[in-house]
Formats: sequence, C-alpha cells, structure tokens
Amino acid sequence: MPSAISATREGDTAAALAPVAPGPALHRPLAVFSGAMGVVTLGALVALALDDRVLNGAPIWLKPLHFAFSLAVYGLTLAWLLPRVTRFPRTAWWAGTLIALSSLAEMLIIGIQAGRGTFSHFNHTTDVNIAFMNSMTVAVIVLWSSNFVAGVLVLRDRSLPLPLRWGVRFGLWLAIIGMALGMLMNPATPEQQQALDAGLPTLVGAHNVGVADGGPGMPLTNWSTVGGDLRIPHFVGIHALQVVPLAALALVRAGRRRRGSLLADERVATGLVVDLGIVWAGLVAIVTWQALRGQSLAHPDAATLTVTGLLLAAGAVAAVAVVGGGRRRAARG
Repeated sequence: MPSAISATREGDTAAALAPVAPGPALHRPLAVFSGAMGVVTLGALVALALDDRVLNGAPIWLKPLHFAFSLAVYGLTLAWLLPRVTRFPRTAWWAGTLIALSSLAEMLIIGIQAGRGTFSHFNHTTDVNIAFMNSMTVAVIVLWSSNFVAGVLVLRDRSLPLPLRWGVRFGLWLAIIGMALGMLMNPATPEQQQALDAGLPTLVGAHNVGVADGGPGMPLTNWSTVGGDLRIPHFVGIHALQVVPLAALALVRAGRRRRGSLLADERVATGLVVDLGIVWAGLVAIVTWQALRGQSLAHPDAATLTVTGLLLAAGAVAAVAVVGGGRRRAARG
C-alpha cells in the first residue's frame, strides 16, 4: 500500500490539494438514465405489490427491481465521475453514453421478459427467448467494453485529489471485475448440457452452485441460503464503485474541514483509501471462492471465516500503520 502512494510523482501534490470539483455538470445521458431507473424501481415495487406471479421461487418483478435500483446507483456514480475526467473528455462522454444505452437495452429486455412471465437470463427455450438472450449478450459486451474504456481513462487521469483519484480507480476497476465475474453464471449445468445434447429446450446457465436455482433465499436479495450464489461476487464487485470512492470523498472533505487533523495529510487519506480498496478486492475474491465451493454466504465454514478474519486484521494493521506514519510526520513537522 505505501508503495502505491510513494509511486505518485511530487508534481501531483498541487492537484491533490485542489478542491473537489463542484463544477462539471453531470453526464447528461447517464443522469437521465439513472432518473429513469429510479422511476422503474418505483414501478417494480408497485408491480411486486399488484402481481403475485412467482418464477423459480421468487416474485417475478424482483429481478427488475434489483437491476433497476442497482443500475440507477451505478449510473448516477458514473454520471458524476466522467465529466471530471480531463484527459480525452470526449471519449469519456461517449463511453458514458454507451454505458447508458447498453444498460437501457438490458433493462428493457429484463422488463419485457418479466411481463411475459419468463426468464430474462439463461433462456434458450424458444426462438423468441434466444433472440432476447442474444440481444442482451450484445448489450452486456458493449456495457463491459465501455466501462473498460472509462476505467483506462480514469487510470490515466490526474485531475482529482489524490485520495479520491485512488478511490475512483479501485472502485471502477473492481466494478469491471465484478461485471466480468457475471460470466461465471453462463456455462450450462450438467443437467442443462444433457438437455442441449438431446435437442431439448432448456435454460443455459445458473446463479447457484451446488444446488438448483430457485431454492431458499435471503430477504430482498434472494441470494441462496443453502448453496453458493455467483450473484454475490458480481454484486460486491460492481458496487465497489460506490463504496470506495464515497469513502475517499468523505476522507477528503473531512481533511478540508479540519486542516490540522491527520486526514489533512494527503498521504494518510490516500493510504486509508488504498487500504480499503485492497480489502474490498480481497472480499470480492473471498465471496467468489465461497460461491464456487457451493457455500452460502449465510453459512460460512471455518476456512472462509479464517481467511476473512485475516484479511480484515491485515487491513486494520495497515490502517494503523498509515495513521502512525502520519502522526510521526506531524510530530517532526
């Protein structure tokens, strides 16, 4: 962690101490998309109350609710971030616009399939459903590629304060990894492969590992309570884009409100952000490992608890070391 900080050139200091830009407006297509997803979230809540249909053990409008809310938060974060990229701003604008359009396409397919009373994902049962699946695959490829471009631009950009810069870098790249982890759900299960070999219509892919989809699930998320669930690393990775940059922003603002505090030392704030980013990356790895072993998040075994405990302890030790270094510098100064 200290090596990541020390690698930053001294010329970045002025940019790091500059105010957090109140300035550039939101990325308009992403802001409009996020607002639309907020409306869809409310609509899905109403549909849940009025439509009692169940698909594979879950209310049929639960998936549109999950996706609409998640995309609203994700899109709004990028709508704030991308206008603040100073290198290749036009490329950043186009990347954000493609993210909004591809996400909208995915959300439309999810909503249409929910209204039809069938699966939006893994659905290879009819020609119509296969066409929807192929369209969604194209949308997801565009979405991931656009996020990758945005990630490269953010990695190269030096306009944000140093702690926030590292928070955005960790958040966006972990989100890109989280999206890629969604591909772990795509391979056919042995039973599905037998159906495919026999030429029978079937779903291809599954959320759960070790148990069939549709079993007991957690409240709200519906993540499996009896087996592994690959939606968990997908979710934890994607929403690093909110957790890590928001923590960085809070540290930056706290340092500016209290000029004499340790958080006013950019190396302390940056070190804490890098520490959080590494710990969050470790959590993504742990929940992926847990899901692939067919283990529910609700019932971790001794190995999972041990590794998680070691990760959190290492993160705590690193945070103490970062703060201690700041105190020693303050004492010398």
